[in-house]
Amino acid sequence: MSVNRRDFIKKMGVGAAGIAVGAPAMSASAKGTSTTSTSAKSYNRIIGANDRIRVSIAGLGRRLGAFIEPIAMKSANVELAYLCDVHEKQMERAMKRFSEHLNYNPKLEKDIRKVLEDKNVDVLINATPDHWHTPGSVMAMKAGKHVYVEKPCSHNMFENELLVAAAKKYNKVVQMGNQQRSSLHTIEMIKEIHNGIIGTPYKGVAFYTNTRGEVPLQKKAAVPAGLDWELFQGPAPRRDYTSETWDYNWHWYGWDYGTAEMGNNATHELDIARWALGVNFPTRIDVEAAKRHFVNDGWEMYDTMDATFHFTGDKIIKWDGKSRSGYDTYGGGRGTIIYGSEGSVFMDRNKSVLYDRVGKELKDNRSTSNEAGTALGGGGDMTTGHVVNFFEAIRGKEKLTAPIDDASVSMAMVHYSNIAYRIGKGFDIDEVTGKMYDRDAMKLWSREYEAGWEPTL
Repeated sequence: MSVNRRDFIKKMGVGAAGIAVGAPAMSASAKGTSTTSTSAKSYNRIIGANDRIRVSIAGLGRRLGAFIEPIAMKSANVELAYLCDVHEKQMERAMKRFSEHLNYNPKLEKDIRKVLEDKNVDVLINATPDHWHTPGSVMAMKAGKHVYVEKPCSHNMFENELLVAAAKKYNKVVQMGNQQRSSLHTIEMIKEIHNGIIGTPYKGVAFYTNTRGEVPLQKKAAVPAGLDWELFQGPAPRRDYTSETWDYNWHWYGWDYGTAEMGNNATHELDIARWALGVNFPTRIDVEAAKRHFVNDGWEMYDTMDATFHFTGDKIIKWDGKSRSGYDTYGGGRGTIIYGSEGSVFMDRNKSVLYDRVGKELKDNRSTSNEAGTALGGGGDMTTGHVVNFFEAIRGKEKLTAPIDDASVSMAMVHYSNIAYRIGKGFDIDEVTGKMYDRDAMKLWSREYEAGWEPTL
């Protein structure tokens, strides 16, 4: 069966509405039932079904293209109120790109706090660097805004819990940008897995392969013209500017801003594996990770990681991450393999392939999605559907495909992996609370914040 691009957006309200699962209901989801921790109509300040939603975007970097279509399409009934970024050239670039699709000009603003002061703004799309995701999102909820937050939704476990608590306290619609949750072929296959098509699912293998090149060594430099370095740092401890930090390489320059490749990419595939297996927090994490390529360049954390997560019910998820090795182990740059007692499934962003127990292909479900592969930036069908689903949940017309209480459980797997790498050992985990049974690990539960910037409820 093929899913074309036009039908994708058309069908999102039908296909996605019944699949969302919340963390407290994982056992039910594993049996194929559809649940969510909060129904769409229970949120306060619900915008009327036909009312226009006023949206602001904070962070106008490589993910900007992901939001042009869902905002510009007439059926979304959305007004872009603000474009916000700490760098003037990013705002100018974003304005130029949106001007090709809109017949009006949004306001430009460097400071996210000023955007959130505007009571007419309904939604914050938070596409800032990782260290701003939870603090900016919590600030937005306090100001009465619903939030679409890019992955990773948090920088550490403290923030991960805080984000969920804030969504509950302020009763806001919060969705993470794990957009494959809104992929129709993925939704269909996960439903079949939950209904027993491969018997009992017991193992997931999630992977990412890329050929990232050499990263410049950090060098003290003048702050680029137009960049507000103070605002870029925001919640992070203050330090002098180093060349190229503001632009994508903040991912690899230590732990002040980024969450390494686990937060940058593993978020997606680990989420699909956990969804398919119907599991909650793991009971144990072990990793083997190191910097294997360009060992003397500016990349400051691992570029290669094998991680193993154990779950109740003798279920397991393995992560195979190779950021700088292009060997195509699994037949694609990224994806997820689910093994069951009676068969297996290969899923990526444009297909799902079903095999029986002896490896015979039974079904190849390919979409015409334009959001596959490992290329940087942009957006596509899945993201458009994901954002539209978020808008419709605000209107009370759909359930979220990735409610934040569930997305945060997948996010925790990212943090466990990074912590295990940083302390040099694995550890056990409380499958109910997510707390780590290791003193060294718990020292990294949170982070150091700049005075006055620590996020609070």
